[in-house]
Amino acid sequence: MTRTPAPGARAHLDLDPQVVRRARSLARRAGRPVVRLAQEHTTVSVERATLRLAGLAGADHERVPWVNHLVQGVRDQVGLEAGVTTPVHDALARGEAPDLLTLAQKSAAGAVTFRLPEGKDRTAARRLAMRSVKKGMTRIDRQRAARERLIAKVGDAPARPWVYLIVATGDIYEDMPQAQAAARGGADVIAVIRSTGQSLLDYVPEGATREGYAGTYATQENFRLMRAALDETSKELGRYVRLTNYASGLCMPEIAALAGLERLDMMLNDSMYGILFRDINPVRTFVDQRFSRQVHARAGIIINTGEDNYLTTADAVEAAHTVTVSQLLNEYFAKEAGLADWQLGLGHAFEINPDVPDSFRMELAHAMLARDLFPRAPLKWMPPTKHMTGDVFRGYLLDGFFNLVGGLTDQGILLVGMMTEAVVTPFLSDRDLALQNVRYALEAGRGLREDFRPPPDGFVQTRARAVLSEAVDLLDRIVDDTLLDAIADGTFGLMKRPADAGKGLDGVVRKGPDYDNPATTLLEEGATR
Repeated sequence: MTRTPAPGARAHLDLDPQVVRRARSLARRAGRPVVRLAQEHTTVSVERATLRLAGLAGADHERVPWVNHLVQGVRDQVGLEAGVTTPVHDALARGEAPDLLTLAQKSAAGAVTFRLPEGKDRTAARRLAMRSVKKGMTRIDRQRAARERLIAKVGDAPARPWVYLIVATGDIYEDMPQAQAAARGGADVIAVIRSTGQSLLDYVPEGATREGYAGTYATQENFRLMRAALDETSKELGRYVRLTNYASGLCMPEIAALAGLERLDMMLNDSMYGILFRDINPVRTFVDQRFSRQVHARAGIIINTGEDNYLTTADAVEAAHTVTVSQLLNEYFAKEAGLADWQLGLGHAFEINPDVPDSFRMELAHAMLARDLFPRAPLKWMPPTKHMTGDVFRGYLLDGFFNLVGGLTDQGILLVGMMTEAVVTPFLSDRDLALQNVRYALEAGRGLREDFRPPPDGFVQTRARAVLSEAVDLLDRIVDDTLLDAIADGTFGLMKRPADAGKGLDGVVRKGPDYDNPATTLLEEGATR
């Protein structure tokens, strides 16, 4: 989904290129210390994700995954400072068990002795670990190739923005026919929203699930089932239907690995969402998100970032510049992890109070600013939620405005808004009406962006430049004070999250001098920066 501006194309806003370059330079300077922090640490979820890539799956009778048991067993005996794979594969080489599953089961029963091998034993263990993890990486590569073959065979979505629609009943077997029906109704991307609270579970549930809360659990089997269902519908419709889920929370690296293994196409993956809105420790989040994004880069998965969430807690006019700052930071972190422009579904939203004078013009200015700053990225445009009320007619009109701006400003991924959004759980009929709204706005306004140019130094250009200027000022302060301090001070979304607190802190481990992780080695080798 690479976007390349037409030769000689003129940006709508005439942004000062020096200001744009300064903004990116400041984002890099603000982000580099966080990247170094991520490189210096590992987490229990990174180590579990590595074992999943090596082929370990399944759970005990209490549904605790075997990867959790094995990582905890190693941590209890020798720590994780050297990584999990060396002591695990040393144990296999010494005959403690014939395979990873049996080793995990014995470890859970306290029947395995782990050690940190040296010399030839360490070399042999690491070679064995590399062979094991490479099998998982090869499967991810094959799944990426399979996606490309299927798109070439059945065709791709004919036009952009891609229409993105959420399906989630809690029951994967109910989700599948609903997702297929949504695709037949015009959806290009199906997002299976996760069960409420899954981001705070420090394990990934196993198997096909039929009971979720306001969503369906993200599991490897659920991924496989939904991908197979949408492949059938892709062949039926003659266009590839993409599948989205959520790589966030305490198991971000593991879910990213499972998404790559089962050929998901997009993943919600924001650098700060879990910190701000789930109170997950900042260090844990930044370590996990770097590894997860490296996996997404390898798998050819498009990430969706979560800047829209800031505007549900902060005022969308006053805090508009924080969205731009977050987009620039997300861009830096993503590219540092190896993601390409076409994989950057940077988020923003239509969340200004409609009673504010010139609200539509400001929404247009903000959307154009994002498009001009990131011309090759498939921006993800989020519908109004904060100011939706029980007046469904007003809500339907707001969604129409939102859809019109999406087409006018060439957004890449347009999430379908419902007139009952944030009021009740939408009915299927609401979804059908919402898709009609999208189709009308996009078809009736198709090509309008070719005709629309805001007047020089008019309201739209002036507003966009003001937001960018405020973003540069904020980035300047973040560079001086550090990003972790800015997060602790409530700069984003009015949430104050100190670096030494939050959920999952006990799962962070500083790497020792002998740390080894074959997954990281393979991902670093394949990255381009």
